Amino acid sequence: MADLKNIGESVSAQFRDLNGLHPGQWPIFPRMLCALGVLIAVLGIGWFFYWSEQLEELDRAAAEELTLKDAYKIKVQQAVNLDGLRKQKEQVNEYVATLEKQLPSKAEMDALLSDINQAGLGRGLQFELFKPGQVIVRDYYAELPIDIKVSGHYHDVGAFTSDIANLPRIVTLNKMNLVVAKDNTLTLDAVAKTFRYLDDEEVAAQRKAAAGAKKGGKK
Repeated sequence: MADLKNIGESVSAQFRDLNGLHPGQWPIFPRMLCALGVLIAVLGIGWFFYWSEQLEELDRAAAEELTLKDAYKIKVQQAVNLDGLRKQKEQVNEYVATLEKQLPSKAEMDALLSDINQAGLGRGLQFELFKPGQVIVRDYYAELPIDIKVSGHYHDVGAFTSDIANLPRIVTLNKMNLVVAKDNTLTLDAVAKTFRYLDDEEVAAQRKAAAGAKKGGKK
């Protein structure tokens, strides 16, 4: 305890009467403490003005490196599966082409309406309503709803709906409602929808409308 007390008094004595003395003439402990303070100040200033930005840049570079590695892995996988992807693209194109063949042109719509009518008559059904509605133009095709109402025997109505599904062109039956009459016949009330290609004028009109909407959205 006496040695620690003597050491403490020796150290504290080195900090006395420093006023007026050049720092180079200070005792060892004050000079060491001053040097430590300068070192801490230099480190703090360097961190604030230089090293912090460098570390942030390193973090950004590390994050970008991970992103590039992930992108590289994806591209490698795509390159490995390129042949398979090309075959899938060909299959999709063939499927789309098959579906497109099921869409009639504007000139073929009358023939398709006649096919729907003949499908009912061929099953011995009585048409109480066959009314084509207003054409609805979509982005890439036109939709024609047809209000139909037919009556006949149970099996004939079922066969009619099957015939509609098996037409070479796409026709769907929507909002179907079946009512049983007193003579045990069925009345089918439905909306048949068929679809067709857009002609050149309709395509041009759709593109013009899309361009106008896009232009209006930028204002």
